[in-house]
Amino acid sequence: MMPVLTRELGIFLLVGFLLLASVPAALCATSSSIIYVTGDGTGKYNCDGKDDHVQINQALKFVAGNSKYTTVHLKGPFTYVIDDTLLIGSNTILEGDSSAVIKLANNAGWVAMKPLIKQMSSSGNSNIVVRGFEVNGNRNGNSKVSLGDGYYNIMYFTNCNNVKVYNMCMHDGLGDGLRIKYGKNINFYKNRIYKLGHDGLFAIQCKNVKVWKNRISCRTNSGIRIWNSNHVKIYSNIIDSFYHWSAGGPGIQVEKGGSGTGLMDDISIYNNVIHNTYGPGIWIFNYDTNSATKNYGKNVLIHHNVFYSTGTNPSITWVGGIVISGFRNTYIENNVFDGIYHAAIANLYPDNFSPSYTSSVYATIARNNIIVNTLKRKKSPSGTGYGVINYLASKNHKIYLQYNCFYKNVVGNYKSCTSRNDIRVNPLFASQTKHDYHLKSKTGRWNGKTWVRDTVISPCIDAGHPSWGYSTEPKPNGKRINIGRYGNTKYASKSKS
Repeated sequence: MMPVLTRELGIFLLVGFLLLASVPAALCATSSSIIYVTGDGTGKYNCDGKDDHVQINQALKFVAGNSKYTTVHLKGPFTYVIDDTLLIGSNTILEGDSSAVIKLANNAGWVAMKPLIKQMSSSGNSNIVVRGFEVNGNRNGNSKVSLGDGYYNIMYFTNCNNVKVYNMCMHDGLGDGLRIKYGKNINFYKNRIYKLGHDGLFAIQCKNVKVWKNRISCRTNSGIRIWNSNHVKIYSNIIDSFYHWSAGGPGIQVEKGGSGTGLMDDISIYNNVIHNTYGPGIWIFNYDTNSATKNYGKNVLIHHNVFYSTGTNPSITWVGGIVISGFRNTYIENNVFDGIYHAAIANLYPDNFSPSYTSSVYATIARNNIIVNTLKRKKSPSGTGYGVINYLASKNHKIYLQYNCFYKNVVGNYKSCTSRNDIRVNPLFASQTKHDYHLKSKTGRWNGKTWVRDTVISPCIDAGHPSWGYSTEPKPNGKRINIGRYGNTKYASKSKS
């Protein structure tokens, strides 16, 4: 009889051999499903830096018409100059090396809403992936066209489902990065967006939208914009603007109104860092006047974000950290607001559209936030500089404050609001100048690499809403949530007991 050890070793080697034997087959299957487009003559389709849309579209059409192929890959380093739209079909991946660049031709002269990339079928396509390469919108070569007027969007998909756009670099454009209308299951992540001409992402009447880990510098309009869309999660993004007259509006824009309005009751915005935006950090507003749907904007949840130095625009008054009107039950929890122009939270603008129906209360509930160093806005500064302001109290808008920390807001902590159990003390950040908003603690504070101990302990530790969960905080946690960005997270500063 074969010894047990020898028999087991034989079985192990046989299984291992079978696994290894299957790897090349899998790799070959993956490799054989890719069509390569190159600029050096080595691809199935080869480009010369002029009218390269011809060869790329030939490759995309070939993949769309042959089910065993899935992918068009742009090899780099090369700049593919296009003078017509790239058309992508269903079940297709358009990808490229990070050194592969698609660039709009000079003086393209296209009509408005003709994008660089769109779906192949006018009725829509599904299972589209765009990833890995760079797009230069060539603003300088098309300077006769105004920013934000619908020209040269990088991508514009309509009636498309299961769309993924990730690991892209999109810059110096005249329109949106990804504009998508009537779509479902949209994933937009790990993209670098710099100085486009409108929104980084613009989702119109879409459902199931996830936007995460993007790095966006705004120009002309928003970093992320959601219009009449629902089931949306926006998280772990870093958004800013550069200081210039064309630097754009809000970091994140959530709006309800116009035609085709419906329910917007499942929107979460969390774990983002929004700073130095020209407009407000987040702008939420409702101009739906349809009696059947006007109250369907509600329950937006904004939590665990950091806002600093937002609202730098010297030419408008609707700046701030979060500016809201016309949405019911907006929850703002465990955020940090530092050095915001005008107000960290404001019920404001557009007041001519803000509903004033006596049967409805448009409530904003702010809990467990830290609001410090609010500054007067640059335009019409008189009466600004409060931590929280409600300009729409006469229109049945209410702001309720609970268990927040206020400190050194230049004019005052709040105006026309209801406050309960708020504290007014120095929160003792780890380093405000470095925007490290962990709370100092004698017992333990996370410094990004390890736990360290301070000589003082923040009064915001164990000071949040007593009914809120704290179970994610490390022990000792005092059995109560901390105020601020890291409350009820694994990086919450430790309690003294």
